Amino acid sequence: MKLPVQFVTGGVNPAASRDDSCPFSGSKLAMSTGLELSEYTATIKWHRDNQDFLGDRYSRGHVWEFDGGASVPASASPHIVPLPKSVAENVDPEEAFVASLSACHMLFFLSVAAKKGFVIDKYTDCAIGRLGKSESGEYAMTKVILRPDVAFSGDKRPTSEQLEEMHESSHAQCFIANSVTTKVTIEPVG
Repeated sequence: MKLPVQFVTGGVNPAASRDDSCPFSGSKLAMSTGLELSEYTATIKWHRDNQDFLGDRYSRGHVWEFDGGASVPASASPHIVPLPKSVAENVDPEEAFVASLSACHMLFFLSVAAKKGFVIDKYTDCAIGRLGKSESGEYAMTKVILRPDVAFSGDKRPTSEQLEEMHESSHAQCFIANSVTTKVTIEPVG
């Protein structure tokens, strides 16, 4: 079910923020409702740079900035917006979506494994996301397949049943997976 978008007026005056800074950048707040624990921010920056905007001859290349100082070159996917209007080597929103699901799963998996006394030396996930039509006919990321390949060391190694339980637990705890309607499938490699 798609939730409606809520537009709020009376916020930041766009004319007053021409310096590209966001008034909330870097804030992680404890919310007063008791239901929300943290707030996360991203600043997305794009500049026309004298490109022909109305003629649809402008780059979709832009930058994502995060509160820790990371700056990520981004673009529309070349699968959606053809080159040269997109930038193939930049991260696109669809790739970031897949990466966020994969990273969230991995971080919980590492935690679950450590609590159970299993030592992990390496974790690699060649995750795949599929763009398709949703049941309502809209384009959406309809499926993400996580393919974690986990290398354990030490005397204690998980059985296949324990490995499956750890992946199930990690998926159930993942905030990102709990926030989307996309079908997430886990196909362990090793």
